Amino acid sequence: MQMPASTEPSVNASDRPTFHLMGVPISLLDMEGTLRVFQELLTEDQPHLVVTADATAVVIANENPEFMEIIHKAHLVTSDSAGVRWALRKRGVEKPPQVSGVDLVKNLTELSAVKGYRIFFLGSEPGIADRAAERMRLMFPGCNIVGSRHGYFPEESDEVVAQEIAETKPDILLVAMGMPRQEKFILKTMHIINAKVAMGVGGSFDVYSGKTKRAPKIFQVAHCEWLWRLAHDPKKIYKVRKLPIFVWMILRGK
Repeated sequence: MQMPASTEPSVNASDRPTFHLMGVPISLLDMEGTLRVFQELLTEDQPHLVVTADATAVVIANENPEFMEIIHKAHLVTSDSAGVRWALRKRGVEKPPQVSGVDLVKNLTELSAVKGYRIFFLGSEPGIADRAAERMRLMFPGCNIVGSRHGYFPEESDEVVAQEIAETKPDILLVAMGMPRQEKFILKTMHIINAKVAMGVGGSFDVYSGKTKRAPKIFQVAHCEWLWRLAHDPKKIYKVRKLPIFVWMILRGK
């Protein structure tokens, strides 16, 4: 992997390859390496935050110091979108990895069926997380999804909800409440829930519940899954508005 002399990749405390993209420490591990890290974290007796960073997340982090601080407290920040991979290539990373939240949800649920990890689904509108959990149980018989709950509650109720989730004793908490709300919830309540790994997963439950169809393979291969999602859910335009800002920030060399 070749890097410009002025933008050498950094290495975090666990010696995992990381590249700081506009201040956001993006992991350069591929999916296989990322899943190995998850399994390492799941052996440790303490909670860990994982962030899946797309282009919107990078822009929000640069606009919101609190969110940037949260990201820097994460044990792992994955490369979640075509925009981030494009930016990494512009910065000299020859083969940036693709480690999306939606794929991690699938792979972690499959691992649960093999290793018994206890998973809790939190987020999306009422009924969606429940439906996603049921469909994943059918997809991966034996997976250990111990509970699910919608994410439509005020921040004032965070600790009450956290207590409810803690009773299920999850190893992995997947939270779909949008950035930065989902990461704030995780950091605020991780001492209550005590899941060994907690990760924000955006619209993943919408996909696995069947509410939103995942883009056809041709869109996935072309790294245009975001375009497919926008066409089927115009409400996601708020995320697309961040893309020109992201491109401008990358091209101006910030």
